[in-house]
Amino acid sequence: MNLLQQLLWQTPIWVWVLLAFLVWRGIAAMRPGQTSLRKLAIVPALFSVWGIWSISHRYGGSPVAWGEWLAGICAGAAVGWLLLRRATLTVDASTGTLWRSADYSLLPLLLVTFVIKYGFETALAVAPGLSSNAGFSAAYLLLSGGFTGIFIGKYCRYLAASRRATPSGMQPAG
Repeated sequence: MNLLQQLLWQTPIWVWVLLAFLVWRGIAAMRPGQTSLRKLAIVPALFSVWGIWSISHRYGGSPVAWGEWLAGICAGAAVGWLLLRRATLTVDASTGTLWRSADYSLLPLLLVTFVIKYGFETALAVAPGLSSNAGFSAAYLLLSGGFTGIFIGKYCRYLAASRRATPSGMQPAG
């Protein structure tokens, strides 16, 4: 069995379930529609939890590691916020339902994020010593935080749109 086959077979099943879920969410986002803030929070929450678990597991309480990851989140959040600057967001304040235009950026972002996280996690599983390599760790933490931040920034844009809605009904926001 070659290395690629070994990696694929030794990957936990939850990783493949997560990938299927992310693809499903990305495809669904390509259609305009109504959703709730709770549903929109799932992807940023998943990547945040995955990141927190990974950093805690590999770096413990290292202020440098947490600082690099948080710096990545801040930069990514700004990008995520800007990605939705032209999106049409309308909120029904009486139900809290948010209508959003199609988001063609989500599926590619989810796939790239998954591949990068999977690649780094695989490299760290195969060679745990990489976590002590400053350059590798910085790349891993900044990219992991950056992509997580993109999803957080997009969610913050949706959250801001919902906060600007008035109780009188449907209000454009963005």
